[in-house]
Amino acid sequence: MIPTKSRKELRQERILSALEANPALRVNQLAEALEVSTETIRRDLSELEQTGRLSRTYGGAVSNANRFEPALSERLVLKQKERRAIAQAAVQCYAQEEALLLGGGATMVHFARALRQIERRMTVITPAYTVAVELSLNPLIDIVLLPGMFEVQEHIVWGSETIHAIERYRVDTAIIGASGVNADGVSDALLKVGEVYSAIVHNTQRCAVLADSSKFDKRALMLVAEWSPRITLFTDAHPQGSLKTALANSGAGTVVVNPDQE
Repeated sequence: MIPTKSRKELRQERILSALEANPALRVNQLAEALEVSTETIRRDLSELEQTGRLSRTYGGAVSNANRFEPALSERLVLKQKERRAIAQAAVQCYAQEEALLLGGGATMVHFARALRQIERRMTVITPAYTVAVELSLNPLIDIVLLPGMFEVQEHIVWGSETIHAIERYRVDTAIIGASGVNADGVSDALLKVGEVYSAIVHNTQRCAVLADSSKFDKRALMLVAEWSPRITLFTDAHPQGSLKTALANSGAGTVVVNPDQE
């Protein structure tokens, strides 16, 4: 005979499902959705944290089922054709800039490999060691590597020192990757990296987001930026549904490439 799940077990499963769908949910929102008190939600969150099924955040929690992406080294072997095509399209748009502020991540490594083919001087400012190493092969590119604490998984620096350094520079164009893009905007799986990307977006006049279609309709832990006319999404498939609507309503740009024609 299959044992029947208790009311608490069912409620906690609903909590995990809700957090996987939207990591930004707060305690009061969970309480309202499940029609229980905030005290009950807090007890459930504490129990789920003790069993390793989620991690508490200020005012809420995030499910450990979708908190982290695979390591950068693992992601570099995925979606290579799509990412190369996206990177090439972005380079064609921004190769004439005098300076760029670049984020990190797998697609940004492909962007750096494409950008290093330019035959003119450019200054690149980045918190990402992998991007800096790729670009260092071109002596015409001056690289400013930002200071900060080193994040081993992403090979990127983070923290207040990084953000303060970003605020000191005046660069028109930023280019970043993303863990997820949905109707809310652009999001990243790592809080400390997301804070750096948010500073990058908000300290530049325009931002290109390079994200293949596997990132569509996904909301990672931290919302980096909402869609706006300053943001252009470079991707390999036409967005549909709520993402398509959000992009159109916000005035954000979209560049769709065909990976088979790279």
